[in-house]
Amino acid sequence: MNATMNNSNASRRWVGYRKEIKVVDCTIRDGGLMNSSRFEDGTVRAVYDACADSGIDYMEFGYKNSSKIFSPDKYGAWRFCKEDDLFRVIGDNKRDIKLAAMADAEKSDYKNDILPREKSPLDLIRVACYIHQIPLALDMIKHCKDMGYEVTVNLMAVSTVREAELDDGLEMLGGSEASAIYLVDSFGSLYSEQIRYMMAKYMRVAHETGKEVGIHAHNNLQLAFANTIEAIISGANMVDGTLAGLGRGAGNCPIELLVGFLHNPKYRARPLLECIEKEIEPMRAKLGWGFDYPYMVTGFLNRHPKSAMEFNESDKRGQIVRFYDDMLSSM
Repeated sequence: MNATMNNSNASRRWVGYRKEIKVVDCTIRDGGLMNSSRFEDGTVRAVYDACADSGIDYMEFGYKNSSKIFSPDKYGAWRFCKEDDLFRVIGDNKRDIKLAAMADAEKSDYKNDILPREKSPLDLIRVACYIHQIPLALDMIKHCKDMGYEVTVNLMAVSTVREAELDDGLEMLGGSEASAIYLVDSFGSLYSEQIRYMMAKYMRVAHETGKEVGIHAHNNLQLAFANTIEAIISGANMVDGTLAGLGRGAGNCPIELLVGFLHNPKYRARPLLECIEKEIEPMRAKLGWGFDYPYMVTGFLNRHPKSAMEFNESDKRGQIVRFYDDMLSSM
């Protein structure tokens, strides 16, 4: 092993080392977009144990979305993250890792489903919204804060937002009670220079309002890890990743790469690799996440990957040029 990885003093001279950085594992939540959140309890527990053993700061179990919108007949327990399901998996003794769930604007019955903090094992609620949903997100943030949770906000699909709108939206979120605002590359279409440019905006609001900035990157152009590094260098202190990059479509920043980059001795890669070997990689053939040409095309065109996901599930899978031509003709 490289001696630098074992030397805490050398680690602190590393460009990625900041003790303030918190790592959030999103494997079950984002990966649930590939299997309708139908993970076996044993897999969820294995991810939980791996994250705790590795020193990861937060594990996101799934969504706090409404069963009136998402049928429990079609979606698994981790689309709803009910407290009984959470307690069933983590057991009686909660480990030394904070737990999170995501509540989508217009998809979450947050006033009923997000219980007071003392009744839940969750520590953090991550509110997710598009630019036009910010007024609703502000209400959600306040409700979750009033319930006693840490709260962050993911502003999604920023690659499609006009600059003036983004500036206004960030100002509004800066006035909220969220502790961190996330830059989210929903379509995996941003390049590192764009991340750097946007991070300057986010950091300005963060400095003015005493908030942190987070980064959640998708891997359509194989830039999720590079863009996460760029965001860290620019000041992001909350960073998302998933085991083996498991996530919607092209997937996310692999958390095992992120842990290696950070050079923080509190994080350990081996438990993550064990879980990847035993639990995650065996799912790859069936779930089919990761770099793929249709996802690349949607990344280039700044389009939602749902069209690529539908194409890959059809009998046209493998007809790369056809997908490319179809996407161009629909522009």
